[in-house]
Amino acid sequence: MASMMGLAASLVLGVGVSPASGQGRLIRIDGSSTVYPVTEAVAEEFQDANQGMRVTVGVSGTGGGFKKFCRGEIDIANASRPIMAEEMKAAKANGVEYIELPICFDALTVVVNKTNTWAETITVAELKKMWEPGAQGKVTRWNQINPRWPDAPLTLYGAGSDSGTFDYFTEAVCGKAKASRGDYTASEDDNVLVRGVDGDKNAIGYFGYAYFAEHKDKLKAVKIDDGKGGGAVEPNPESVIKGKYNPLSRPLFIYVNKKAAESRPEVKKFVEYYLENAASLAEEVKYVALPQAAYKMARERWNKLDTGTVFGGKPEVGLTIEQLLTRETVDAVKDAAKPEEKK
Repeated sequence: MASMMGLAASLVLGVGVSPASGQGRLIRIDGSSTVYPVTEAVAEEFQDANQGMRVTVGVSGTGGGFKKFCRGEIDIANASRPIMAEEMKAAKANGVEYIELPICFDALTVVVNKTNTWAETITVAELKKMWEPGAQGKVTRWNQINPRWPDAPLTLYGAGSDSGTFDYFTEAVCGKAKASRGDYTASEDDNVLVRGVDGDKNAIGYFGYAYFAEHKDKLKAVKIDDGKGGGAVEPNPESVIKGKYNPLSRPLFIYVNKKAAESRPEVKKFVEYYLENAASLAEEVKYVALPQAAYKMARERWNKLDTGTVFGGKPEVGLTIEQLLTRETVDAVKDAAKPEEKK
């Protein structure tokens, strides 16, 4: 599996590829940088096992990937959140049907510089004070968040606005998706955020657990206290499985273009390979594999080419693995053009 630090080199493979290029055995994927490590691992092993088939994996963020996906420009979208109402409408307008497949769980991780000795634990309320829109230009020092913390510059690194991680984090912390201060270093490439926090003793940032796990020799993960009496919880696979790491646990997805799945054997073969190997490769890159029952349900949806989403067109936070299993047993939302009518 390629190192995530080699992301930029891998991205070059996905640049400038046109659906009309005539490369019938090329599978085009784009979207979430959080899902990238899993999909890239699957793509590398798939290509090794299937000579002549090529998979490109781009990273333009969940939102950027969905824009391409809903225009029919790519075969598969990596997503760190469910598809949103406006994306559902765009897909329908362009005649794009999609199959929603959960692949693993992530612990969205808040990190600080290795030399940080004060922020071992942060409450959700403190994160909100740090990141809410009203903090812009006003909350600029650590002791403004907590008087026990030093009078030192507060340097923020976070996901860009096209990132599903941005949507999820702002919903979970600030109470509304995309509600965030704008005066921070933003990027859809999590490696940029890793380098930023690593290089600044006063920095704090957030991204998917896999990026922390690969760089835990350089960064410290902060324990999160959701304020509901359970105390501070460390981000790790065990806390996610037990449903204790709230509200920053979240499912990760791939969305597959139904037409591509029906008409192109290489896409069908790739997705089947993905579902067969998602559990082991998710754990390899330090995410949390779903229970086998969840993968079985995903395969059943895939085998039936069951389109739509089991979500309501907006971010949902605090969803546990057990709740995801329950969601997989209900009917998908079929009328994507009118999600507001779903009560």
